[in-house]
Amino acid sequence: LPVRYILVCNGCFTFQTNQPLFLISLNSTDHFKPNMTENGFGHRERVLNVDTINPNVKRVEYAVRGPIVQRAMQIEKELKEGVKKPFTEVIKANIGDAHAMGQKPITFFRQVIALCVYPDLLEDDKFPEDAKNRARRILQACGGGSLGAYSASPGIEVIRQDVAKYIEKRDGGIPSNPDNIYLSTGASDAIVTMLKLLTSGEGKTRTGVMISIPQYPLYSAALAELAAVQVSYYLDEDKCWSLDVNELRRAVKAAREHCNPRALCIINPGNPTGQVQSRQCIEDVIRFAAEEHLFLMADEVYQDNVYTEGCQFHSFKKVLFEMGSEYSSVVELASFHSTSKCYMGECGFRGGYMEVINMDPEVKLQLTKLVSVRLCPSIPGQAMLDLVVNPPQPDEPSYATFIKERTANLHILSEKAKMTEQVLNTVPGIHCNPVQGAMYTFPRLTLPEKAINAAKEQAPDMFYCMKLLEETGICLVPGSGFGQRDGTYHFRMTILPGTEKLKIVLEKIGEFHKLFTEEFS
Repeated sequence: LPVRYILVCNGCFTFQTNQPLFLISLNSTDHFKPNMTENGFGHRERVLNVDTINPNVKRVEYAVRGPIVQRAMQIEKELKEGVKKPFTEVIKANIGDAHAMGQKPITFFRQVIALCVYPDLLEDDKFPEDAKNRARRILQACGGGSLGAYSASPGIEVIRQDVAKYIEKRDGGIPSNPDNIYLSTGASDAIVTMLKLLTSGEGKTRTGVMISIPQYPLYSAALAELAAVQVSYYLDEDKCWSLDVNELRRAVKAAREHCNPRALCIINPGNPTGQVQSRQCIEDVIRFAAEEHLFLMADEVYQDNVYTEGCQFHSFKKVLFEMGSEYSSVVELASFHSTSKCYMGECGFRGGYMEVINMDPEVKLQLTKLVSVRLCPSIPGQAMLDLVVNPPQPDEPSYATFIKERTANLHILSEKAKMTEQVLNTVPGIHCNPVQGAMYTFPRLTLPEKAINAAKEQAPDMFYCMKLLEETGICLVPGSGFGQRDGTYHFRMTILPGTEKLKIVLEKIGEFHKLFTEEFS
């Protein structure tokens, strides 16, 4: 009979045959590993497997695009294949992607980008002259007059100058130096770069980074990847997610028992919580950072998204300098902004910037080296950023349309923020704080004990959101993916869907919550 199986124990065996073989290799540390081979070659492990990859990568979690979103994509595919569901579409309310939710681009921005990408259009009379002038200015700053060329690693000089002017105007004339500005592939890239600079040490000397809970999962994911220590401080849900400096003191004191806290991250306006920090709060944070010798990181990508009367965006840099040289000369600050949010919502262009204040000159050289490794940020993203910081002026032909579109986008977001709060608060078992700013709500859920038990090893709000997706087609992110106090449950939902679709989403969530509560009572 032909030989079909060979068992090899703790050794190597070669057997020639013209018949296909099943090879079973058994080592003292292995289970049976059947392998089919044409010529009887021994079992060979992959160089890269789940046991040999960087262990920090396995600790990375990013709930915004996590298991629920992956299941939502599967359901979309099933719907296209004709699988019957109790709904006809998946509504992805999990992520702040304005254009995917139907928000229209700003006309002037897209006109200039089109002209930059295809300069032959500069001869076309359909484009206004100010858009053409802006495109020519950007192209002249690009190598070879093309968006296809690399730029200097910190970004195109002309655009960095425009960013500096924008910051000066925003902050009432406080100077901004273009040499302190680094353009980036969205704000996320700059944030991760700063965390890389800050991370060092081992054991109790490992860098600790203070982040708010709830937080945007970019921070926890980046800290896991860098093997830094996450130092959690809790926002006060009962006071509209406000920040209490006493909580910062508690967190930093506890952290010093096991790590070296070196940085404090603030998201203002808040993601996922939608709060806008008061000026007094920002002053308290700056004093705290000075006292505790912490590097401040201010994530301000939602700075134009403020909706509630009495709330106002205050940049950390402006407040820092208005507090006087006692603070402005010593507190190290990096602040971040992006083209992805606010009224423009240009997520796909991946444009952003970081401004650094009071950074050691030698560290700045290292920062420049670090950004140089990636060559340069996206050039179309840099061009889009330039338009955001230097939009049409009152004496230019595109100004009236620009102001109309900008105002309309922000007004619609404001209306949807109010509607979201009002509708969710009519649902027994859901409590929604005012959406003061940003693009999200983070409501608290009251879940029956039976539902908590039914979740088993799964987080109860993950169980809730997955069931919501399967029964209604609405894709939300469980609060456990952002962090929350023990024993509380939430979900994050964007307010970006069109007004009519948002009404449907809110109604379906209310109906689902009622049925869910009845089922598990």
